[in-house]
Amino acid sequence: MGPTELRELGPEDVDALQGLLESVPEYAERITGYPPGPSDGLSALIGVPDGFDPAGKHGWGLWEGADLVAFADVLVGYPVPSTAFVGLLLVRGDRHRQGIGRAVHDAVVERVRASVPEVGRLRLGIVQTNAAVAEPFWRALGYAPTGEEKPYGYDHLSSTVALWERGV
Repeated sequence: MGPTELRELGPEDVDALQGLLESVPEYAERITGYPPGPSDGLSALIGVPDGFDPAGKHGWGLWEGADLVAFADVLVGYPVPSTAFVGLLLVRGDRHRQGIGRAVHDAVVERVRASVPEVGRLRLGIVQTNAAVAEPFWRALGYAPTGEEKPYGYDHLSSTVALWERGV
């Protein structure tokens, strides 16, 4: 891996984020039943849950030169002020199994620790249709299931989402 930079993505990065999402079409198919749509990059960059202040949303991209190789979507203070929710962590399809996901996660943890000391927990949801791929990754990073599950649906896809947590 060459020189890298983790930085907040902005509107000028939507095309790069869209390309990253399209490099892993099987992820979108597992959680939506469809390949990535043409506006998924923009949605990943700006989407927040109802009632959440968009100022707490961070879309951090790991760049290697001009290439976006990974993206982490983090909601600081969601669902409570002491928690940061990892909405998405995705690595470019041709860069899997190179330690990039772990590196991005470690950088996110450091940013949260340094900038928001009141956050003591990281939380995320694993959609059951993506669990076989996602669970080993998140378990290796120290996350564990909370026992909470919620219904999950996207168009014709019906599943559940299991909530996992770890300390910061």
